[in-house]
Amino acid sequence: MTKRDLVVKIARETNLNQGEVAEVVQKTLDHIAEELISGRTIELRNFGVFEIKVRKSRKGRNPNAPEHEVVIPERTVVKFRAGKELKDAVEKLNPADFK
Repeated sequence: MTKRDLVVKIARETNLNQGEVAEVVQKTLDHIAEELISGRTIELRNFGVFEIKVRKSRKGRNPNAPEHEVVIPERTVVKFRAGKELKDAVEKLNPADFK
């Protein structure tokens, strides 16, 4: 599903203008990004938590030249932890349906 698909679906369900829905969806995503960039955690109850984590520096290898180690520097990443309701719903899915 794309952002556009989401906008169309919400507009149909709420009988709102697609342009207005698109603006609200974009503003929501913008504010989530701003909070994460500021180092704050975003908690959406029953859905999940977005947070910034620091990945430690580590050693890696090029599969084509495994004799050479490469230092992968420390970096920040966005992590998502599913909320209980989302996690429970996903656990009920049949893995064979996603192969």
